[in-house]
Amino acid sequence: MQVSKEEILHIANLAHLELEESEIDNYILHLQDILNFANIVNNAPVEELDITIGTNEAKNVFRKDEVKIFENNESLLQNASQKEQNMFKIPKVL
Repeated sequence: MQVSKEEILHIANLAHLELEESEIDNYILHLQDILNFANIVNNAPVEELDITIGTNEAKNVFRKDEVKIFENNESLLQNASQKEQNMFKIPKVL
């Protein structure tokens, strides 16, 4: 696909880019390469392919949420810098 200098300048204007005259040819080549590749992808034969959502059938596995009683609270809180009512005490976060 051919891209004109005017199209590059229009795109640069929309994107608020300030292009120098020496950069325009480089942008034309790069944009043409991108559009040619997009054209190749658009024309890829996909008629006989199966519909897929993902590449594998992996799913999240969740464990059952169960409350467990921890008997040794004192050892759990032994390294706490501050504790209150058998819990860690932390600064307020607002």
